[in-house]
Amino acid sequence: MNLFRNRRLVIATKHGKERVISPILIEHLGVLPFTTDYLDTDLLGTFTGEIERKLSPIEAARKKCLLACQLNCCDLAVASEGSFLPHPQIGFITIDHEILYLYDKKNELEIHVSEINTKTNFSSDKINSLGELKEFARKVNFPSHHLILKTEERKIVKGIKDWQTLEKQFSLLCGFSNEVIVETDMRAMANPTRMQVIALTAKKLVDVANSLCPSCKWPGFSVIEHNQGLPCSNCNLPTRSTLSHLYKCNKCMATKIKMYPNSKTVEDPTFCDYCNP
Repeated sequence: MNLFRNRRLVIATKHGKERVISPILIEHLGVLPFTTDYLDTDLLGTFTGEIERKLSPIEAARKKCLLACQLNCCDLAVASEGSFLPHPQIGFITIDHEILYLYDKKNELEIHVSEINTKTNFSSDKINSLGELKEFARKVNFPSHHLILKTEERKIVKGIKDWQTLEKQFSLLCGFSNEVIVETDMRAMANPTRMQVIALTAKKLVDVANSLCPSCKWPGFSVIEHNQGLPCSNCNLPTRSTLSHLYKCNKCMATKIKMYPNSKTVEDPTFCDYCNP
């Protein structure tokens, strides 16, 4: 069953995400993707805080899909939303949490997936000199990854992508404030590393969209629960590692348990709370 082949699909983005999303959707879903100039996704919130994000990431991605469909007379849409947060176990590491949402009004089908990835250059700092600015820029792979300069007085310059502009804007902002804040520009078109994570998320999305329920053959048969308890190879007691996945169909509600989803039946004692407390 392919519900998507040869259908127009709007990608709700103004930040160039279609560059990595479109090829994956074309190859694996057979859709006809396009972007829209009618939707300003920044109205739902910005990384730099000029517009507050009031919706959760999933709600924001879904809202983008709904608006894009309404504005473009389309019944199929994809949107993404990204957040940068401290690692839940390792606080000093930042994670990129990307969500990709597929909305199919015609078939009353909604699928969303997420990717949590530690591969990011997300960073910010307060600087007082050109030397500090250059050191920060090199550390975050500028100029391939763009920068933002701003002051506490809310003066913001985004999308800085060359050394000449960086130094000029820094000098200008120093005239307004004794301290300038430099940040990585995390908008997708300004950050190739984030774009790679979005591509990984798109691959997850098409995998789920092409995963059919064994009972009713409806798309989107996906994991809803990760169950811990993989036994330790030394003491045979349960560990925190994944023992099974629970799959569920959103149409007929059929479920299926897949044992040992990571292709191993025991866990190394290194990850056992009893052998390695």
